[in-house]
Amino acid sequence: MSGLDLFPRFTVLTGNYGSGKTELALNLAEGFAARGEKTALVDLDIVNPYFRSAEKTPELERAGVRVLMPTFAMSTVDIPALPAEIQRVFEENWDRVVFDVGGDDTGAAALGRYAPSFAKRREETASVLVINLMRPLTETVEDILDLAARIGARGRLGIDRIINNTNLADRTEPEMVEAGEEAALRCAEKMGITQVMTSGEKRILRQCSLKTPQIDIERRMVPEWMEK
Repeated sequence: MSGLDLFPRFTVLTGNYGSGKTELALNLAEGFAARGEKTALVDLDIVNPYFRSAEKTPELERAGVRVLMPTFAMSTVDIPALPAEIQRVFEENWDRVVFDVGGDDTGAAALGRYAPSFAKRREETASVLVINLMRPLTETVEDILDLAARIGARGRLGIDRIINNTNLADRTEPEMVEAGEEAALRCAEKMGITQVMTSGEKRILRQCSLKTPQIDIERRMVPEWMEK
């Protein structure tokens, strides 16, 4: 996977449902582990029961990634608890830790619990908003700015990077990705952010004319109805 060196020790991925943040979390975690780095993936999605990192725990652990999740995640219990083990990722000797945070500001509430720990390690942390213009609620710059403000306030961790992950699965066109990049750059300017990247499948990215650093990812969270 390309682009791994663009990320620091702690990477926090937020974004609305369908943004592709979980795809990115999986790719980053497995990429770090493949380089021999001691890697943990923390699934903090306490809102959405579908398309979450924890679904891929067996594959991740075979790849050398330690998966941590809220107690009762992947079960029928409505209110998961955040175990003390998650707090220990800040204290133990992990080379890389990737946080997959629940979609909107409600999901970001779980992130807020760890605000003091992130504050102590802010220079080692990238707080990333993942956007996809092809999904509802993030189709315009205004929508994205509103979401970013709500996530930042509720998660108590300001956003300092944007990743354009605009796609429509197998129907993705280069023009979609390019439009997503333009929106991401406009949002970054309004937010005072200097770091913008674009992620996507290599076969699509190489057809695009892009201004931002690129991160090649493989699509992992494919619904059963899309499997061939």
